Amino acid sequence: MVIPRSEHGISRKQFSPNAIKVLYRLKDGGYDAYLVGGCIRDILLGLEPKDFDVVTNATPEQVKKLFRNCRLIGRRFRLAHIVFGREIIEVATMRGHHQGEDEANKISQASEHGQLLRDNVYGSIEEDAERRDFTINALYYSINDFSIKDFAGGVADIKARKIELIGDPETRYREDPVRMLRAVRFATKLDMEIAKATKTPIKPLAPLLSNIPAARLFEESLKLFLGGKAEENFLMLRELGLFGQLYPALEAILSKPESDFERNFIQKMFANTDERINSNKKVTPAFIYAALLWFPILEKVAELEADGLNSHDAFMQAINQVLADNARCVAVPKRFTLGARDIWHIQQRIDKRSGQRAYRLSLLPRFKAAYDFLLLRVDSGETQQKELADWWTEYLNKDVTGQKDMVKALGSGQGKPKRRYKRKPRKQQKAE
Repeated sequence: MVIPRSEHGISRKQFSPNAIKVLYRLKDGGYDAYLVGGCIRDILLGLEPKDFDVVTNATPEQVKKLFRNCRLIGRRFRLAHIVFGREIIEVATMRGHHQGEDEANKISQASEHGQLLRDNVYGSIEEDAERRDFTINALYYSINDFSIKDFAGGVADIKARKIELIGDPETRYREDPVRMLRAVRFATKLDMEIAKATKTPIKPLAPLLSNIPAARLFEESLKLFLGGKAEENFLMLRELGLFGQLYPALEAILSKPESDFERNFIQKMFANTDERINSNKKVTPAFIYAALLWFPILEKVAELEADGLNSHDAFMQAINQVLADNARCVAVPKRFTLGARDIWHIQQRIDKRSGQRAYRLSLLPRFKAAYDFLLLRVDSGETQQKELADWWTEYLNKDVTGQKDMVKALGSGQGKPKRRYKRKPRKQQKAE
């Protein structure tokens, strides 16, 4: 179905100027080119679009010849990134249907589970629309006549606020299991319902996520947890059996009937994350992953202490084991695991407040995050830590003039101990 400009109401001014430049360059080069997917969907929903993707019948190599600021990426499916400073316009070649097993020029490859490992099969715009994941993403904006081409009923599903896969849901999930996570993210982000046929196969097929590279699942989990809908995503992921594929050790703990505190802790953490993101406040993934792995670490510490290891060594060993186990599912980069380690280590030291310990601890780079972590523990029901949290709250909120004077004294050398007089060697004394 083709929707003319007079009926859809979308203007070129609503798109990125750089995306429009890419479209016209491809058109002038003799190729067909369209804006596709999320940017059109978001505008029709009254949202501000963030990503502008382009699809064309030019191959990645042909796109590269047209743009000096182009780089080719991807192995599973080859893409062209057109770089305009900090903005990147992604250009994909129209995908086609998979070729038969007997064809010599086959350039797609699937695993034994049906997952696509390589997908560089090019085709027409109609075939490309059939290869899209959801109907709401199979919308194409043309600069030739400013119309929208809707091949899968995406506009009707947007009006019905429905998330529906194109084609057989089980086959499409097997091709790319990450589509199950995308279905959840789109449902919460766009305030839509997942259609019954699209939702039903998710729980039985959830284990297919184990075939996805751990680094890719980290990127997908960031989108789920840092989009302002983390709490809703968390609850839906657990309902559909997907959360346990990402964090199996934590899910095993949360599934226990007596784990009310643990469930409350994680849900509150995600609710606080959403509140900060929606208030344009800074959120570090290190805090999120520190919370997600905290209970598996405590459980591992208890096991190691039961085997006779002292508390300090048990805590250090538990952290290493839990991080190593979790990396097989979700590969969290070192820059975030280091931050999480700092938060965990401060939890072990935060009750030591005598002398200058409290002051020195408060100067650590991750102390504020660790203090927020302590407050989260208390708010979630860890009442035995309330006195400690109240003490730190009072300490951090009181007049810090004395502390500033101490910093000033240390900076000028007044607070340092006096150096002892060093006697000169005997030979030097005799010479004098």
